[in-house]
Formats: sequence, structure tokens, C-alpha cells
Amino acid sequence: MNASSTAPSPAPNDAPFVDIRSLTVTFTGGRKPVQAVGGVDLQVRRGEVVALIGESGSGKSVTLRSLLRLHPLRRTQMAGQMLVGGQDVLALSNGALADYRGKVASMIFQEPLLALDPVYTVGAQIAEAIRRHEPVSASAARARARELFERVQIPSPERRLDAYPHEMSGGMRQRAMIALALACRPQLLLADEPTTALDATVQIQVLLLLRELQRELGLAVIFVTHDIGAAVEVADRIAVMYAGRIVEEGPARALIREPRHPYTVALLKSRAHGTMAKGGRLATIPGAPPDLSALPPGCAFAERCTLADERCRAVRPDVVRLAPDHSARCLRTADTALAT
Repeated sequence: MNASSTAPSPAPNDAPFVDIRSLTVTFTGGRKPVQAVGGVDLQVRRGEVVALIGESGSGKSVTLRSLLRLHPLRRTQMAGQMLVGGQDVLALSNGALADYRGKVASMIFQEPLLALDPVYTVGAQIAEAIRRHEPVSASAARARARELFERVQIPSPERRLDAYPHEMSGGMRQRAMIALALACRPQLLLADEPTTALDATVQIQVLLLLRELQRELGLAVIFVTHDIGAAVEVADRIAVMYAGRIVEEGPARALIREPRHPYTVALLKSRAHGTMAKGGRLATIPGAPPDLSALPPGCAFAERCTLADERCRAVRPDVVRLAPDHSARCLRTADTALAT
């Protein structure tokens, strides 16, 4: 399959650019199979930012990496459907997958110092990515890399192109990682906790930069974060994940104002906020996430939920449509509304 066969198919204006249906990801390398993602449905339109939030181990990064098929082939079983621009990502050949990565979908990794190659300059790595996907000269690729450095607001861009990753600060490396992700003009940007390792001031700068670039370029973005404040700042919609499933999804501000899944409510209560008394204790979610190799028959959150009853522990909940653009996977959504 040649490069032209990987170009996204024209889609109706109302069709999502990313359409994930019943995605399951199971890791088989250990003593027991671990179903890290258990039936995820997620749609993202062009020009839209969707944030995935939840505790560590909830399946956020696994879902994100699945869109680039970065999981080890021998130890991973994937099923379901992932359409990106009309392409079935799970059906791509190795050659088509190489053309798809970077050109159609690209990722900003959580730790740039590990994602960037330490033995090549940052400029050389960006130029190499550009030349892999476009028939341009080395000088033209370097010129594009310099433009990207200017766009992501890296000072002294010409000099920084010749810097190695370890010679740059954390915030500057993250900006260089963003430049690399945008180098081949992708249509889908995957951001895996891109501000986790940065101090608060730099976090805000990077978030504002990402939102500005997303709007300017019209990108579809999936943004993984632990920070609910960051999600509200950059996202149009939020999807809350728990134990490998999306348990609530809706417009960012509506979901924050009126959460309807007990897990979403618990996450919101466990964060510091402006009305919290000085010296007050943060609310915590009791217990721990379930073992993904032995999930309970009912709701995975039931053992930690203050509203759970015997039915919750026996029946796995289906999606409840609360509004045209707001849904939750819970049997007690009416009771949650009363409790918030």
C-alpha cells in the first residue's frame, strides 16, 4: 500500500474524524490477561478537543496509544473499530501505518526527555520526520523546523535547532515535542499528559499554546490529563474513564457543573478549589481501583461508591443518555443528581 492510500477519506461534515467503537485492549504478557480497555466508544470531530480524565490505570494512555498502535504486538490483543479520517487503524499494513503515524495522527508524549532521541539534535529529529513524509530537501526541512520553533515560541530558534534534548529546559523540551508532533501537519493530535512534569507557570503557558495552535490549525485533539482544571481550560468535551471504560461524557463545563456519575463527583470533590478552607483536608476516594485481570460482574466502581446497592454489584450498567450530549454509565444517575 502506498502513501497516497493512507490519505483520509472525505467524510460528511457531521461525521466524526475519530470514531472509536467497542475498543478493547488486553495485555497477555503476565500471569493473567489484563483488559486495560474494556469497550470504549469515543468520537472526536475536526476542530474539537476531548479530554480523557481519571485515575492512573484507568485506561487513558492505553486508549491514546492504541490510536497509533504503539502497544507490543506479541503481548497485546486489540478488538473493535478505530476509524480516523475514514481509515480503519486496526486494518492498516505496516507500511500504511508508518505513513499514518506523524502525517495523519501524531502524539505529544508525557516525558519529552525519554521520547526524544538523546544522540541527535532536536532540529535534526524534526527535519527527519518532515523528510520521511514529504519530498523536501534537507535545507527546506530545517527551515520548516525553525518556523515550528518560532510558532511554539522557543527563543533563539536557529540556535536551539542544534541543541540536544538534555541541553534544553523541561518547558523548552515540551515545546520542542509539540513542534515535532506538528511537523508533518497532522489532522489528529494526541496529547498524553503533556504538562505533568512542568511547574505551574510553564504548565499554563503550554496549555494556552496548545489551545492556540489547535484553533489556528483546526486540529482534532484528544488530551489525557489528571488535572480537571486543565481539562476545563482546553477541552470542549470531557470523557471520564474508570477501569478501562468511559463512565461519563459531556460538554466540559456542563459536566463539571452537573456531574452524574458518582466517580466524577468523587474526582471533583478530591481536588483543591478556591472555596476550600485554609488547612482543610481534601476529600479522598476510599479503596483502590479494581484488578483489571479480575473485574467484578457489576459496576467496577461499586465497592468505592457511597450510593451503590446490591443491584450495582450484580449488573454492569449500560449508558444512560442524560441529554443529547451528556451520558453516564450508572444505575443511580438520578440519586447522583440529588447528592451533588
